[in-house]
Amino acid sequence: MQTQLAPEFQGTPDGQAAEAILRKCVHCGFCTATCPTYQLLGDELDGPRGRIYLIKQVLEGQTPTRKTQQHLDRCLTCRNCESTCPSGVDYGHLVDIGRKVVDAKVERPAAERAVRWLLKEGLPSPLFGPAMRVGQAVRGLLPEAWQAKVPPKQDPGPWPSRTHARRVLMLEGCVQPAMMPNINHATARVLDAAGVQTVVAPQAGCCGAVKFHLNDQVGGLAQMRANIDAWWPHIDPASTQPAEAIVMNASGCGVTVKDYGHLLRHDPAYAEKAARVSALTRDLSELLPTLVPALQGQLAPGAHGQRLAFHPPCTLQHGQRLRGGVEEHLGALGFAVQVARNEAHLCCGSAGTYSVLNPGLSTQLRDRKLGHLDELAADTIVSANIGCIGHLQSGTDTPVKHWVEVLDAALRPPARP
Repeated sequence: MQTQLAPEFQGTPDGQAAEAILRKCVHCGFCTATCPTYQLLGDELDGPRGRIYLIKQVLEGQTPTRKTQQHLDRCLTCRNCESTCPSGVDYGHLVDIGRKVVDAKVERPAAERAVRWLLKEGLPSPLFGPAMRVGQAVRGLLPEAWQAKVPPKQDPGPWPSRTHARRVLMLEGCVQPAMMPNINHATARVLDAAGVQTVVAPQAGCCGAVKFHLNDQVGGLAQMRANIDAWWPHIDPASTQPAEAIVMNASGCGVTVKDYGHLLRHDPAYAEKAARVSALTRDLSELLPTLVPALQGQLAPGAHGQRLAFHPPCTLQHGQRLRGGVEEHLGALGFAVQVARNEAHLCCGSAGTYSVLNPGLSTQLRDRKLGHLDELAADTIVSANIGCIGHLQSGTDTPVKHWVEVLDAALRPPARP
């Protein structure tokens, strides 16, 4: 696609990156067939091809409007279009640039600005944990819509105390320790059972995705640098025993941390370190091939008899291009795992803060996803991202968990010190 950048964008990093991406697009329209919002709304401007045109027009000098902003806001950034695109258009990075440019030119209504500020400042805040505990204490008194955002309090159980020669770093995340702490503890116990020690850098916080995707890109990048500083003593090649990987058990965080190298490529102080962080980052499912042999024989008899329906998050199957690993390796351990027979590739509607900012579309996508998962008549729905887990659970009575929680629960008690 030919592009003539306006003078204000010529020679800038964002302008050069956007132009290179736009030139790959041949406007074929394959992406519209797999875009969740296009499926719901049937509007060309609510599909990737239309949004690409909107971004192109703005970069060429056309003044964006509030409608331009809304069409970009309605994108889930699920990146399903990237999996479909035959030309390799890097849509995820392009829409980040487009939103940044449009938001600089179109002022949002005050109420909308307030909600977005509360999300980007509140979710990564140290005050989020205490606020969540208060919410859980009065959960029964909350409106139904609020209860969906406040899961019941969990007892995460013990954190393993053994040391092992194999060591990995794990990002606890900003909301996961308060909302669903069992995911992190289950991860540590499963890795411990396989002879891998989980190390946490206390100074590491939010991965940066919340602020970055709410268009506080400066704040998001600052959080990324802070994480790199916290992790560096553990992954510095010059250290005595560097961790073999940085493990992510939330695929939304994983896809962001794997992108640190790209996002900080122009930062002379962090570019090299960011590239190392991205190279070391692994989704927890990527460790499964080495864990399965160690875990075989450690499962309690009959513990894996339940039927599991796996919902692969978009950040796993499209953002990280990881497909089939969870099903394959849990199957090797004796679990019966299925994915939806229809539209397994489509987003569930969670998409980070999307379910708060676009509740109508988000709920439609959730119910559509649950309809397909319900056809499997599973005992438990499993996923790999806290956002998807909480969002799906708000629409069904079937338990929804992280797959590592199910694996952890199936371990023999001696493997869980």
